[in-house]
Amino acid sequence: MTDTNLPVSNTRHDLGSHGRELILDARNIAVDFKVEGGIVHAVRDVSFQLHKGETIALVGESGSGKSVTARALMKLLTKRATIAPQTQITLSGQDIVKMGDNEMRKLRGNDIAMIFQEPMSSLNPVYTIGQQICEVIHLHNKMNRRQAMEKARDLLEEVQIPDPGARLMQYPHQLSGGQRQRVMIAMALANRPDVLIADEPTTALDVTVQAQILNLIKDLKDKYGMAVILITHDLTVVRQFSEYVYVMQNGRVQEHNATEALFANPTHAYTKHLLASEPKGTANPLGDMSQTMLEGKNVKVAFTLKRGGFFKPDFFELRAVDNLDIKLQRHETLGIVGESGSGKTTFGQALIRLINNQGGEIYFDGERIDNKDRQQMRPLRSRMQIVFQDPFSSLNPRMSIRQIIEEGLIVNNIGANRTERGDRVRQALHDSGMPDTILNRFPHEFSGGQRQRIAIARAIALEPEFILLDEPTSALDLSVQAQIIDLLRKLQDEKGLSYLFISHDLKVVRALCHRVMVMQNGKIVEQGPVSEVLTNPQTDYTKRLVRAAFEIAA
Repeated sequence: MTDTNLPVSNTRHDLGSHGRELILDARNIAVDFKVEGGIVHAVRDVSFQLHKGETIALVGESGSGKSVTARALMKLLTKRATIAPQTQITLSGQDIVKMGDNEMRKLRGNDIAMIFQEPMSSLNPVYTIGQQICEVIHLHNKMNRRQAMEKARDLLEEVQIPDPGARLMQYPHQLSGGQRQRVMIAMALANRPDVLIADEPTTALDVTVQAQILNLIKDLKDKYGMAVILITHDLTVVRQFSEYVYVMQNGRVQEHNATEALFANPTHAYTKHLLASEPKGTANPLGDMSQTMLEGKNVKVAFTLKRGGFFKPDFFELRAVDNLDIKLQRHETLGIVGESGSGKTTFGQALIRLINNQGGEIYFDGERIDNKDRQQMRPLRSRMQIVFQDPFSSLNPRMSIRQIIEEGLIVNNIGANRTERGDRVRQALHDSGMPDTILNRFPHEFSGGQRQRIAIARAIALEPEFILLDEPTSALDLSVQAQIIDLLRKLQDEKGLSYLFISHDLKVVRALCHRVMVMQNGKIVEQGPVSEVLTNPQTDYTKRLVRAAFEIAA
């Protein structure tokens, strides 16, 4: 058995073996943060090397120190952070650690650039796209406004944004997630940096958009001979796009090797755990299929939108859900997949009457519900629950965990007294894999995976028969994803739950769902058993989704 406690070499196994020039050499990076009650050692003795024209990957779960390491390279850490004196970072022969603020400003964006995880928080909402790209160009080049705008337009064209001239005049909120990420890439590439750091550049994007963004970065890297540091927790992406991998855990590098060698023969227990965490298995077989839990007939949801100016408005109807049928059996998990904007979430919310439908009929356990108002729906609410994509925004930050879970019990008059409700809250936490000692703590004190378990506990405390799961694993690490999938399977078996599972992650759908419906532009383009649809897709759209999910190929 391999001793996983042996110190990891601070130089690459293939250093100097392939004739490429070493552009970045980082040794013994250590970063501490001052917090209430002491110091957190966020990164400890992290070393890695990067050659010209190659991609290396830093992988690990949330909190492993990947992003802090990347920010240390750029010296973009908060004032509470301290870089330890033993840290050495050399970029093209320059000592970054000893550089002052003015020298670093010249270096950033020119020699080394970074694409951040969340473009909406990185782009300024009050400036146009053109103004923001021009700012980056002006910092390092002497150009007039017209020349800078022309270069900005060329950059948008290079990152394949449609109608780049018009986009320059738009604001970040007017672009889709994929387009905003392309703008971030354009800004990072404006001055042709030698090193590009891509920090989780595709985490919240659809599989097809993810494939486009990753292939775009790869093409631009090949075109300009850039070196890329890819930070991610998606092992499919790592295997497809990187040449060398560093595995991080608790602020340390636990193992590093050439990509194929690491995947073929991992030596550290944590690496083995990560590789084994890819969503696996299939849904447990269904028994009696005679009882229908939820049914929709010709369900239509439309929104009236306005285009044109103030004096000549032009109103048009957008059909988000276009006369769809659905039937979900008891104890069944039905997946709804498709790209952003396909109508998945709108359809799911209409089926449980969180938004109104403009046509069709909806039945819950044989009872028609589309004609019920809010008051008439209330007796059914405890029987149908929802778990949202982002537990941080769906859990009230001012309420304790007990109050969050107990609130639904109080509203629905479940539990004779506070003691009985407390017992139900503890049981729900236990069923969700959380200890009952956290009742007085608050949502911000937990990780993303723990918050999602609390959201699931809130849903199952009411003992529902049906749960709508809206992208519940999209922002979670692979190992946490695997835990949530196992938990949902276990709860379904124990409590006989029916799930409607909305997702763009086909690996999770394959592991959890019995059947799948594929949506595009408000319509269902394909449906059937998961094993058939994902192994033998019939439509070009589904083929593209499957290829992007399992191969990351454009």
